[in-house]
Amino acid sequence: MRMSELSTRSGVAIATIKYYLREGLLPQGVQLAATRAAYDDSHLRRLRLIRALLEVGRLPIASIKKILDAVDDDSLPLHELLGTAHYALSPAVEPEPGEDWTLARQAADRLVDELGWAVAPGAPARDELAQALLRLRQLGLTTDLRPYAELADRLVTEVELPTIPLDGPREAAVEALVLNSVLYGKAFEALRRLAQESASAARTANAPQSRS
Repeated sequence: MRMSELSTRSGVAIATIKYYLREGLLPQGVQLAATRAAYDDSHLRRLRLIRALLEVGRLPIASIKKILDAVDDDSLPLHELLGTAHYALSPAVEPEPGEDWTLARQAADRLVDELGWAVAPGAPARDELAQALLRLRQLGLTTDLRPYAELADRLVTEVELPTIPLDGPREAAVEALVLNSVLYGKAFEALRRLAQESASAARTANAPQSRS
């Protein structure tokens, strides 16, 4: 297909496609003439992945380039490829000075170990979990996150992971991971807030009213 058709079918402007080509995000097409090239379905898949990473994942171009390089590296195992995408989606958390941070990070690592999860020592989510534990402790709230962890494990293994195509194009697996992580995460947070409102209404309906 010509670039104009690629633009129409993908919904990506021609100028943007040319930018992706210049930046190496999109493979070059088959050159037919000095100013004409042909593109195929692999370019459509790549554009779809780029849009998912950019619009849903909100990732910068540098991070997208890193993920796409991993997609194109056939020697990289699929688990490591998905990890590259997953880590890019994780917010940056700076370890805090002091013993409190050390204890929180140790608690996060201990929970992961107790659950038997196969998580790399340098996984960004370990620091993210440590930060949450630290804030919970500082505010005097419970730091027992096992119920949340067990729910997360069930949601991932029973609902999310089965939707990731592990035997198809590598782009499709990464795209599914990004969509799952971001969109299901947002949906879960919305459902949790709705459940909180409903539970609050039920719990306070017959509660005695305070008198001023």
